[in-house]
Amino acid sequence: MNRITPRHSVYNGMPARELGSEGWHKPWSGGNGGNCLEAMKLADGRIAVRQSTDPDGPALIYTTDEMTAFIEGAKAGVADFLLS
Repeated sequence: MNRITPRHSVYNGMPARELGSEGWHKPWSGGNGGNCLEAMKLADGRIAVRQSTDPDGPALIYTTDEMTAFIEGAKAGVADFLLS
């Protein structure tokens, strides 16, 4: 994933459109009718996440450590209780 340098200051909850339209990737996609998560690696190493069906909506900004903890936790089943 290429690192993107945004034109504005980056903050959690900012409109995703302010990060531009280039550089967003769908790390995975399933049979969910197009409701996908899109991610972008920023120049400072943080990761922006947005909802693919709402590209003008908010972008959530995570550090690499936060994203690593989330993915490892998901793989370990830590959040499985949310699905029941």
